[in-house]
Amino acid sequence: MTQQTRIGLFGTGRIGQVHAMSVAAIDDAELAWVCDPFVEGAERTAAEYGGRVSTDPAEVFASGEVDAVIIAAPTATHVDLIDAAIDAGVPVLCEKPIDLDLARVDRLREKAAAATVPIVLGFNRRFDRHFAELHRRVTAGEIGTLEQLLITSRDPAEPPAAYLAASGGIFRDMTIHDLDMARFFVPEIVEVTARGANTFSASAREFGDFDSAVVTLRGANDELVAITNSRHASYGYDQRFEVFGSEGLLQVGNQTDTLVRHWGAGAVESLEPYQNFFLQRYAEAYRLEVVEFLKAVRGEPSRSPGFEDGRAALVLADAADRSARTGASVAVDLSR
Repeated sequence: MTQQTRIGLFGTGRIGQVHAMSVAAIDDAELAWVCDPFVEGAERTAAEYGGRVSTDPAEVFASGEVDAVIIAAPTATHVDLIDAAIDAGVPVLCEKPIDLDLARVDRLREKAAAATVPIVLGFNRRFDRHFAELHRRVTAGEIGTLEQLLITSRDPAEPPAAYLAASGGIFRDMTIHDLDMARFFVPEIVEVTARGANTFSASAREFGDFDSAVVTLRGANDELVAITNSRHASYGYDQRFEVFGSEGLLQVGNQTDTLVRHWGAGAVESLEPYQNFFLQRYAEAYRLEVVEFLKAVRGEPSRSPGFEDGRAALVLADAADRSARTGASVAVDLSR
């Protein structure tokens, strides 16, 4: 019988619930501890998915009863929890971003580099099977030399004002996923140009944020990446990808629940609505993200993005924000 990997979960909000469901769906993993300062949330999660309950991360690390931890707590806690996991010698999967402040990330950088346990960042879209297959085929040379990458990412509706107020802005909260996906295909980004707009969200405007953005990245070999973001899309969760190269083009379109098409007097080839939320679109990717993390925990080869990937995405997000506010392109050196 395969030994169960005992996982501690920090944070039981929406993304914490996603990770709890993912762990429950994996045969060789179990939720051993659930930790949240709001004990009611921890108790509800433990009642549904198992595990002991705590409000104190130190108790979880001191228990000796976790083989790995997942950090799904608020962003402001991430650096301290990663630091504690390194000290305890416990592998960690942390949701993005590492922090909203690059200076805090950099203070942990040397320690993270020297850590003897895996530190994995929660960029789940790398594990979406459609995007992963796209990456495999690009890497295999199917379209020759990569020249252009187009990423479209629009949410179905803007989040609540309270969320926007604490999000760190569209580039650090939303675009950061697309920036990591850009680096998945074009690792060496050297320049960022961004434009932001306020077309519909009074809340975003109030908080000095944007509700829409377009980002252009330039790679070290002059590859061009275009990212289009919006906080709303009337037709559902808009997630599309296109890679163009010297020998052809590959695309991933939006997802519907079925592939049934309808022809009638009012429309031809009409489809069901696109999936309307990230939990639908990326449920499988979240589970596969944890599966890949467990490979790293067991010392097996793993495709999981690490601390430096998380830092690079934040560097690019900061550069995009600066570019959007100044109107100037921003040179970046991700190796520094």
